[in-house]
Order: sequence, then structure tokens, then C-alpha cells
Amino acid sequence: MRIAADRILGLALIGLAAFAAFNASQFQVNFSYEPVGPKAFPILLSAILATLSLVLVFRPGENGDWPDKRVTLKLLAVLGVLLVYALLFARLGFVVMTFLTVLSLARLFEASWKKAAIAGLLMTLGSYYLFTLGLGIALPGGHWLPDFNGG
Repeated sequence: MRIAADRILGLALIGLAAFAAFNASQFQVNFSYEPVGPKAFPILLSAILATLSLVLVFRPGENGDWPDKRVTLKLLAVLGVLLVYALLFARLGFVVMTFLTVLSLARLFEASWKKAAIAGLLMTLGSYYLFTLGLGIALPGGHWLPDFNGG
């Protein structure tokens, strides 16, 4: 059973990598604001994920036991939080969804409400300014908020 768990996970991650690469290849931008376009980074990450997943398939580890019920539920909850983040990211915007996601993940891993809120605030503001000012990437403000960038 140990080897099967790693191999099943490896195959699932290869499927996820293929799904992400396919979705990235569908990106259509009316203008090119960088030499490689918006497809390159997610496709590169998909290729790395697929390559590392092959290691799990062909060289599974010795301790690939299935997690107990409590850990499994926590992992499914993390997956659910990240899925909600992906689904509502454009509608609610980067700031709101990132704060709520970090807050939820911190609470899942048993942080107090105060620590979870502080972590959410710091991660949201830090990553927002890193992406907008540091990397020059425009992030969605959500359909319900005005554009913070003034344009």
C-alpha cells in the first residue's frame, strides 16, 4: 500500500500539471506586454510539476502511507479553500480573496483568530505590493470594488 499511495499521488499530480498547462495554453491576450507572454510561467510550472511527479511514479518513497482521517480532512479542507480562491479570485479581487484564504489556512492549522488575521493582512499587503510595485503585475480588484490603481 505504501508504494501505491505515492504512485497514485504522482499520477494525480501529472493530471493536474496537464490540466494547468492546457489552461495556460488557452490564454489569449490582445497585446503583448512582455516577450514571452502570459503563457510561459504557468506552462513552465506545469512542466516542473509533471517532472517531479514522475519521480513519485517511478521511484516511490518508503513511507507513503495514507494519512489518518483527521489529516485527510485537513488536506481536503486546504484543497477546498484553494479551489474557492481560484473560483472567486477575479470576482472578489486579489486583496479580499488573498486575505480570506490566508486567514482560513491559518485557522485550519490552528492559529488563533488574532494571529490568523495578522498573517492574512501581512501576506496580502506584502504580496500585493510585491506583485504591483515590484513586478509590475496588475491584479484584479474585483467586480465590486473600484480600481485602486486609478486607471
